[in-house]
Amino acid sequence: MNNNEPKVNPWLITLAVMLPAFMEVLDTTIANVSLTHIAGSLSVSTDEATWVLTSYLISNAIVIPCSAWLGQRFGRKNFLLACVVIFTAASFLCGLATSLPMLLAMRILQGAGGGAFQPIAQSIMMESFPKEKQGMAMGIYGIGVVTAPILGPVLGGWITDNYSWRWIFFIKLPAGFLAYWLIQRFIHDPHWIRNAKPPRLDMIGFSFMSLWLGCQEVMFDKGQEDDWFGSHFIILMAGLAIIGLFIFVARELSAERPFVDLRVMKNYNFSLGAVLMFFAGVTLYSMTALIPLYLQSLMGYTALQSGLAMIPRGVGALIAMPLVGRLIGKFQSRHLVAFGFLSFGAASYVLSQITLDINPWVLFWPLFFSGVSIAFMFVPLNTLALGSLKPEQIGNASGIFNLMRNVGGSVGISMVTTITARRAQFHQNNLVADLTPYDAAYRSNLQTMSSTFASNSDPVTGQQQAIGSMYHTLVTQANFLANLDDFRLFAGLCLVCLIGALLLKNVKASRPIAAH
Repeated sequence: MNNNEPKVNPWLITLAVMLPAFMEVLDTTIANVSLTHIAGSLSVSTDEATWVLTSYLISNAIVIPCSAWLGQRFGRKNFLLACVVIFTAASFLCGLATSLPMLLAMRILQGAGGGAFQPIAQSIMMESFPKEKQGMAMGIYGIGVVTAPILGPVLGGWITDNYSWRWIFFIKLPAGFLAYWLIQRFIHDPHWIRNAKPPRLDMIGFSFMSLWLGCQEVMFDKGQEDDWFGSHFIILMAGLAIIGLFIFVARELSAERPFVDLRVMKNYNFSLGAVLMFFAGVTLYSMTALIPLYLQSLMGYTALQSGLAMIPRGVGALIAMPLVGRLIGKFQSRHLVAFGFLSFGAASYVLSQITLDINPWVLFWPLFFSGVSIAFMFVPLNTLALGSLKPEQIGNASGIFNLMRNVGGSVGISMVTTITARRAQFHQNNLVADLTPYDAAYRSNLQTMSSTFASNSDPVTGQQQAIGSMYHTLVTQANFLANLDDFRLFAGLCLVCLIGALLLKNVKASRPIAAH
């Protein structure tokens, strides 16, 4: 800041920008444990309820690359205040939603409002602290964005069990009002923002990026419901997504001042790192969505219990984050990334071996080490991918990195939803082959259960109830086996990514490079 700019305690600035960033990260996990309740309340399937997660991620991803331009065009403070208003108002309307389309529309608006919170928070914090304290500032930022996913499932579960899923959105109101007041009071645009003369926004690039991401998400979310390419609508969405992607890439590579400068992909480490970040998003967000659904639908956990079961994952990430910061520089970062994928893959494989008779402590260590792996994947991967770029390229490149992570997350959640449904059908067809009158075990169990049920009714009703109970057990077992297939898929993806991580070139860095 120059002498004409107001002096504000940097810790007050940190509080002002960290609160909305914390809310935005919290929103990526707080709804996970409430999906079954949302599905029941709005009379939709659990598969459709997952659109609540993916719609938020995609709209969030679309805004991230243009957040810097919007901050320069309208003033960073004004833009941040507008984002807080949009995010808070959309949160309130999410809580009032009476149908799934209304909820999805508000989640898209909410994601758009929250997309700028993290990049702007990092930029302001880096500017507010002297160079010797910028590492500490990024450490505080890291703790904030790691703590939010820990609290999200627990807070969401407690609110859902004791009040209603709608209150996971209503609670954003007081936080939004406080964030608005803090930003209005303590945030001021520096002279280079006030005097900025940004070029015209590349509306062609932005429009086709939005077309690509929007149609791709509709295709993935509706694909399972509409039987994929047996549906003309899904074929249309796939075609539009491909056209949007092709024109977006061609435009950004040929434009003099592109909306998203894809030329940075010529850098070997960054392009490989972006691919790895995509698959890290696939595994991270998929597991975060899958485990609460698994615990509630198959294990009978309440929303709060499933949220509490996710705590070890967040604790593992919180413990590992400062450890990874110390290890960077002492070990090759590519080896740390490889260890992260190895740890996540091993945790996924262990989860693929569990049974329906488990207790919460059986899940503790796999979830803990999956959390540890998050720190080992993300922090060194940022360092390797961004560390070989020029300083003026990092802002654009970090936007692409976040775009890849969010797109990977939305694709992963949709992919897991489809795989679970298809594999459940496959396992059900295999299991039902044993439920025939010619199978001695089936006849014996049916007779025993029929006698038990008949004691409270009549023989005919008792047999019908016994058959219904056995069918329910078969469906549960088929869905359970389908979930195990998902965990095996995570393990396989991590093995491939581990090999990719070892192909990265080592970059010397004295401290981790933060990417929003």
